[in-house]
Amino acid sequence: MTKQSPADLAPRILASDRRALARAITLVESGRAEHRAQAVELLDTLAGEGRQALRIGLSGTPGVGKSTFIEAFGMMLTAKGLKVAVLAVDPSSARSGGSILGDKTRMERLSRDPNAFIRPSPSQAHLGGVARRTREAVSLCEAAGFDVVLIETVGVGQSETLVAEMVDLFVLLMAPAGGDELQGVKRGIMEMADLILVNKADGDLKPAAMRTVSDYAGALRLLRKRPQDPEGFPKALPVSAMEANGLEKAWDEMTALAEWRRANGHFDQRRAEQARHWFEAEVREGLLARLRQDPEIRAKMRELGDAVASGESAASAAAAEMLEQLGG
Repeated sequence: MTKQSPADLAPRILASDRRALARAITLVESGRAEHRAQAVELLDTLAGEGRQALRIGLSGTPGVGKSTFIEAFGMMLTAKGLKVAVLAVDPSSARSGGSILGDKTRMERLSRDPNAFIRPSPSQAHLGGVARRTREAVSLCEAAGFDVVLIETVGVGQSETLVAEMVDLFVLLMAPAGGDELQGVKRGIMEMADLILVNKADGDLKPAAMRTVSDYAGALRLLRKRPQDPEGFPKALPVSAMEANGLEKAWDEMTALAEWRRANGHFDQRRAEQARHWFEAEVREGLLARLRQDPEIRAKMRELGDAVASGESAASAAAAEMLEQLGG
C-alpha cells in the first residue's frame, strides 16, 4: 500500500476525491497494526464531517437479480443528481475467493457513472471483521459527500443482522414465488425488512410477481407492529430491474419512510443506538485481541478448552474459572 498519512487523505476525501476514498477504504481493510492505527486516526479526523447519507441495506437470495437491481436503481438515483456508493458484505468470500460484486462487469454502466462508487468486499473469514470494515467504509463514503450508500449482503443469514445494525432502511429483494417458497422465508428476516421488493415483475413472470407481492403483503400484516413504522409499513412492492419499472415508486416509499422516521425522532434514535452498538463491539474485539496476545492467558485458555473438549469440565465452570483468573 502506498504510504499516505491521515492528514493527507482527510481533506482529499472531504473534497470527494474518489482515488483518496478508495485508498482510505483499503487502509481500513488492512489487518496490519500500523495501518489500523492510521485508519483509526483518519476516521476520528473525519467524524462528523461530510453529509448524512441515507444508508440502505439490500439483501436477497442468489439468483434474485441483486446486481441487475442495484445497477438499475443506482442509475436512476444518479440521474436525479444523487451520488451513490455501493458496498458489499460478503463473509462467504473466504471460501469462494471473491465477492459477488468482485466482477464489476455485472454493473458495467453504474461502475462508469461519475456519480457512483462501487466497492466489493475482500476475502475475510471473520464476519465481524467484514462488518467493521463495511461500517467504516460507510463513514468514509459519507465524508466524501455521497447521498445514498447501498450495502449489499450475500445470502440470508447472520450478515443480514449485522447490516441491519448499520443501515437506516433494510430492503429484501425477492423473486416471484409460490406459497412453498414464502413458507421458507425466515421470520427474522421478514421482521427486519422495511420494504420487500419482488423483482422480475415483467414478461411471463409478471402475474406470478403480482401474486407474490400480495402474499408477502398479507404475511407482513401478520407481523407485530413496530414503533418505528408509520401506517402501511413494512410493505411489499413489485419491481422490474430489467425494464426499470417500479424503481421510482420504491425510492418514493424509501424516502417517505426515512422522512417520517426523521420527523418522529426514530431516525436519530436508531443512529445513536447503532453508534453505541458498534462502540461496544469495538471494545469487545479489542479486549479479545489483547487476551489473545498474552501467552499465559492463551495457555490457560488452551488448558481449560482441552478440559471442556474431553468432558472433564463443563463449559460454564471453565469459563467462570477463566474469568476469575482474569479478574484476579
